[in-house]
Amino acid sequence: MKTMRRIVADVKAAIQNNTELTPLLWQLICHSPQMPLWLPQKELLAKAETGSLKVFDQYFTQRELNFNYFIWGEGRRKIMLTHGWASKAADFIELINALLTMDDVQVIAFDAPGNGKSEGALSNLLLYVEAVKALLKHIGTPEVMIAHSLGAMANVIALNDLKVAPRQLISITPLIRVKENFKATMNSVGVPEEAQEAFFEDFRKRFDDHFSHFRLTTLYNFKGLPHFLAYDEEDHIAPFEYLQEFLSAHPDVKSKAYNGAGHDRILKNEEVIADVLSLLE
Repeated sequence: MKTMRRIVADVKAAIQNNTELTPLLWQLICHSPQMPLWLPQKELLAKAETGSLKVFDQYFTQRELNFNYFIWGEGRRKIMLTHGWASKAADFIELINALLTMDDVQVIAFDAPGNGKSEGALSNLLLYVEAVKALLKHIGTPEVMIAHSLGAMANVIALNDLKVAPRQLISITPLIRVKENFKATMNSVGVPEEAQEAFFEDFRKRFDDHFSHFRLTTLYNFKGLPHFLAYDEEDHIAPFEYLQEFLSAHPDVKSKAYNGAGHDRILKNEEVIADVLSLLE
C-alpha cells in the first residue's frame, strides 16, 4: 500500500503543478496493491501443493513472468478460483476451507502476475487472462470455475479464447465494464477529464485497443451454461446499474443479492459461502 500512496501523492502533485500525467496514470491504473499475508493465510498456503507457470508480458516488461499456483486435495472434482484486482489466492481462505469440507474435491487457485508473490510490478486484465489460460492448459478444464471481481471477466475471456467451458460458473461481484472502472479510479484522485482522455488514447495505442472497451455483457456468450452470480446492490466498485445491463442481456444467469456484503468482504460472507456449497453439492 505504501507504493500506491506514493503514486496517488505523485498524481495529485502533478495535477497541482500542471505537469505530464500519463506516465503516472499508468502506474495508478496498473499497480496492484499487495497486502501481506496473515497467519491463517500462510498456514493455508503451507498445506497446498505449489508450482509456477509462465506467461509472456507483452505490454510492460516484454518478458516471461512466473506466477504461482496452489492445489489443495486430490479429489476428482476440480474447482478453480480466480481472484480479483489487488488480491491473491489466499484471499479466498474462507471459501477454500469450506470447499475442502466437501467430498472428492480438488481446489486450485493462483496469484496473477503482479499480485501476491507472483512476478510483475504492474498488472492488467490481459495478464490475468493469460494466467487463467496457462493454468487451464496445465490442469485441464475444471468442473467448476469461481471468480471474484476482475477475475470473472478474465475467466470469460480465457474460456472464449480456448473454446472450452466448465460445467458450472460462479461469479462473485464481477466487474462488468473495465474502462468505467479506470475512470472511477482517476476521478477518485481528481484527474481532469482532458488528462483522462490523453491516458485512454495512449492506452489504445499501447494495447491496440485490445481490451480498453471490454464489457462482460458483450463478451459473455455461454448460453445454457449453469452460472450463478452473487452481487451487492450497494457495490460502488461493480455498480448495480452495469450488473442489471448484464443480467438483462443474459437472463439464463441466476443471481442473488447479498446487500451490505461489500465488494471484497463478500468473499467472507457466510451466506455466500453456504450458497456456493449448496450449488456444488
